[in-house]
This record gives sequence, C-alpha cells and structure tokens, in this order.
Amino acid sequence: MRFAPAAAALSLLVAVTSSVGSAQEAPVDPRAGVLIAQGQAALEAGQPQRAVDSLEAAFAIDPQYTPILLSLAEAARRQGLQGKAIRYYREALTRDPGNYAAISGEGAALVERGAIERAERNLAQLESLCGSNCPETRSLAKAIEQGPHKSRMMTAEAVMPDAVVTQNLSQDGDTN
Repeated sequence: MRFAPAAAALSLLVAVTSSVGSAQEAPVDPRAGVLIAQGQAALEAGQPQRAVDSLEAAFAIDPQYTPILLSLAEAARRQGLQGKAIRYYREALTRDPGNYAAISGEGAALVERGAIERAERNLAQLESLCGSNCPETRSLAKAIEQGPHKSRMMTAEAVMPDAVVTQNLSQDGDTN
C-alpha cells in the first residue's frame, strides 16, 4: 500500500503522455510517402495534373494524412481550380483548425477568386495566431496586396474565333 501513491502518479503520467502523443500527426504510410514525393516533383516541374494523380493515389492509401490535402489544394490552384482548392483547404482546417499553411492557402485562393474581404479575414486570423512576421502571414499579405490575377479569367468571347463568311460553290463553280 505504501507504493499506491507512486503507482497512481506513474499511471497518470503514462495516461497524459499517451494522450499527448496521439494528438500529433501520425507518420505517413511509406507507400503514400513515395506518391507524395512524386506529386511534389510533378508540381515543381509544372505538371499539376500529374501531381493530382499521384496525390489522389496517396490520399487513397493514407486519407488521414492532412498534408496531402494541402498539396492537392496547391495543385488545384495551379490548374486554376480555386473552388476545389478552397474545399481541400477547408477539409484540412476541419482536421486542424490552427494549420497556418491551410489558412494562408485558403486566403490566397480566395484572393485569386476575387474574394478580398474574406481573404483579409484569413489574414487577421493568421496575425492573431502567429503574428505578422510568420511566413504564412507575409505570403497571404503579399497575395492580398497584389490582388486577383485577371489573366487567369477568360470569357467565352475571348476564345471565340473571328467570323469568316464564305460562299458555297457547287462543283461546276456556280453559287447556290
């Protein structure tokens, strides 16, 4: 009985240690890790669709590994699919509400869509979480300052061919 207090303290220490350890990000499945590396290499090579293919395969193998969502969001942004990127960032934020990269990335995607006010809310959130000098805050502030890229948006009229009027000629040269 004289060891009961020490045993209780030791069991409490083990319980606290194990609960803290489970809150951390689990290591990535090695098969998914290879696919993530291929996806990152494809992104760096300017091949976002190839990156998406690799990253989606990695996500199928290890759907609990949140950084895959951030990479998928980046690939979607490079394809001009900001809405899809925002969905990926929001899924990452559902899993980890304080993820600076997800907050910043979502804000940048919002800027690219023209939603500057919503992006500024993300900037304010980042400033309150990590300050004005953290890389994610500076990156989002720069994106807001530059504003949306007009060159990414196209209208149907911009890609319409010029109208050309021609005459139908029959085989003998007569017009119909």
